[in-house]
Amino acid sequence: MSARRKAIVVGAGPNGLAAAIVLAQAGLEVEVFEAEAQAGGCARTMELTQPGFHHDLGSAVHPFAAASPFFRSLPLSGHGLEWINSPAALAHPLDDGTAVMLERDLDNAVSAFGRDGVAWRNLMVPIVEHWEELAAEVLGPVPLFPRHPFLMARFGLRAIMPSTTLANRLFRSERTKALFAGIAAHSFLSLDEAMSSAFAILLGAAAHVVGWPIPRGGAQSITRALSDLLTQLGGRITTSQRIESMAALPAHDVVLCDITPRQLLRLANDQLTERFKRLLRAYRYGPGVFKVDYALNTPIPWRAEECVRAATVHLGGTMEEVAASEKAVRSGEHAERPFVLLSQPTLFDSTRAPEGKHIAWAYCHVPNGSEFDLLPRLEAQIERFAPGFRDCVLARRVFTPAGLQQINENLIGGDIAGGVLDIKQFLWRPTSRVYGTSSRKIYLCSSSTPPGAGVHGMCGYHAAKLALSRLKT
Repeated sequence: MSARRKAIVVGAGPNGLAAAIVLAQAGLEVEVFEAEAQAGGCARTMELTQPGFHHDLGSAVHPFAAASPFFRSLPLSGHGLEWINSPAALAHPLDDGTAVMLERDLDNAVSAFGRDGVAWRNLMVPIVEHWEELAAEVLGPVPLFPRHPFLMARFGLRAIMPSTTLANRLFRSERTKALFAGIAAHSFLSLDEAMSSAFAILLGAAAHVVGWPIPRGGAQSITRALSDLLTQLGGRITTSQRIESMAALPAHDVVLCDITPRQLLRLANDQLTERFKRLLRAYRYGPGVFKVDYALNTPIPWRAEECVRAATVHLGGTMEEVAASEKAVRSGEHAERPFVLLSQPTLFDSTRAPEGKHIAWAYCHVPNGSEFDLLPRLEAQIERFAPGFRDCVLARRVFTPAGLQQINENLIGGDIAGGVLDIKQFLWRPTSRVYGTSSRKIYLCSSSTPPGAGVHGMCGYHAAKLALSRLKT
């Protein structure tokens, strides 16, 4: 590819940086424009509460980043990225004072699940043993002709099922069902919806392949490694440069946008066909999140002591409780007992807080654009499993959906997934053109394209590959 070709990338989130790296590797001149002063999108780390307490703005735990086929092909460790795995991937405490643990080692997990161990092994082994082949197909657009049809069929038959249905079919213990439900809730779907099992299966398998790791120093370490690599390849990143329209961009051959459909409509309104703009307007955003960052004077006082073995803790009780919480949100309501996802990184990375102090990060799902103060309910769920938690809090920073959108425009109504990923928006996301648009020079590369949410860079990778293939013709 001629070095005289120029590519512009709008947005320096993980997908935008991944797209830029692919383009730079192909020999294009690449410039990235980022609206915020700090690159990274949701993969940023900031002092959000008090000086010396380094919190992740968005994602904190990164199984898909560690397992990403594209990221794994890059020398990111040479640019300072170091993964830390807690002894267990996940803890799910229950009201009896114990916790269900998702062990990293598959054999240990099978043993821990007792009478459900064989069912867990049978569910996970095909995915774990063929992760490289499956990840290459699942973390991209739905292939018309899968390279591994039998593997994809075996995964797909279970992935498409509602997670409560699959859990009841496979598991006998209410403890295992609760753990599976909590993992499935990462889908932002009601657990009686099709496709919710896909998230539980993939995240569960990832725990046994790469763990659920945290990057030393926080999510900004991922962004820093990607940015340094791009710079080494000759790319440029300009921060604090908000792009209001395509007309404001320098001359270019192609532009890739790490933004959602709503923003693309604003930026490229005069360059898109009316039919394509109607399709973008019909794109649906999903539930938002209500997020709280905590500065703590001690570790969280869990009743179930084994919770200190995991960087990630799911707070929701039984499968029925988790399912009720997610169903309420999908119905436009606020759960009385919200399912809470919590991260406690300083148990394993002391660089994130002053000596002897800690941070925690917690969020729950809410209707898109919610203005409801869910802090009392969220903290009641933490206190339920860690009595005395509030006494540990030095400071807190609360982010409503509007607050999240204010610091990252891609988070429409607090939607951190780039749009609802239900069965209707699974095959073609955001339209049947997927990464392409009605303009041959403009592409989407955000989480509003396949494979969707997660810090994995695969949306940017596939969008850039498509753009390169068209530039050659």
